[in-house]
This record gives sequence, structure tokens and C-alpha cells, in this order.
Amino acid sequence: MIVTIWRHGTAEQGADDELRELTMAGRDDVGFGCTQFRQACQQRSIPLPTNVLHSPLVRTTQTAEIISSAFNHASVSVEAALQPGGSVTALDATVAALSERQRVAHIVLVSHQPLVSYLLAHYLGEVGSVPSLPPGGLATLALDVCAAGCGTALFWAFPPEYEAGL
Repeated sequence: MIVTIWRHGTAEQGADDELRELTMAGRDDVGFGCTQFRQACQQRSIPLPTNVLHSPLVRTTQTAEIISSAFNHASVSVEAALQPGGSVTALDATVAALSERQRVAHIVLVSHQPLVSYLLAHYLGEVGSVPSLPPGGLATLALDVCAAGCGTALFWAFPPEYEAGL
């Protein structure tokens, strides 16, 4: 299974963290990132995403909507385990169940720091094997199973260029 971990785009400043919206630059970055992401997947013969799971916060919801509109076949759903303070273990169970139930080939997880970094370290089995994701940044992994140390980094890309690295 392929899992892409995508940090939400740049958000406005605000006192109520749950209601912060993407800035115009954040929206533009994620939109352009989708184009570059599609090309990187196609160049590597990676299936395009079929499911986008996101935190219930506004900025991740907006990021997920932009991604799903770029991949109009992808279903979108809220996943509580992706919100700040979410559990990697709960997310493993959710992703594994979705993969088994729907035979999903590529899932995008849209979340926040530090959870995106925890997920990368968890799946790759080491901290720092993929650079820290900035707002709008993404990393695509191949997972044998949804468990610690069972992933391989395929590529990552960061705004504004979204040139795939690895």
C-alpha cells in the first residue's frame, strides 16, 4: 500500500487554532503541489490516491478538499486520529482497516506537526530519514503493513517548487 503524509498548507494566524483557514499562498501551494504530486506518481508508476483522510480542523479540511478536487475519484473523510494529539496506533488501525475493507492502493493522510513527523518516523523506523515537512509538504511511502518500521520512503516534495526528492 502507498501512503502519502501531507501537512496542511500555510494557515492564517489566529487565536482559535481549530478555526484557522489556509492563506491564499497556502491554497496556491497545495494546488500546485497536487499537479507536481500527480507527475511524481506517474513518473514512478505509483497509483494515484483513492482516499484522502484528514484532521477535522479547518485548515486540514481545506487542504484535503484541494487534494480531492485534483484527484476527483478520491473519497474524502474526517479521521479524528489525524488531529493534533492524535494517536499513531489508532491511525495504524484505521489505515489497515480501510486498506483491507476497500483494497485501497494509495491513501493520503492530511495532518499537522508534530504528528506528521511522528508518522514518518513510525513508518520508516527512524527519525530524520525524511526532512521535516513544512506547511504544504508531503512524503510518499510504500508500506508492507501499517506498523512501525514497515515503510520505505519513495519521495518527498515541499513548496513552492514541489520538486520530488529522494
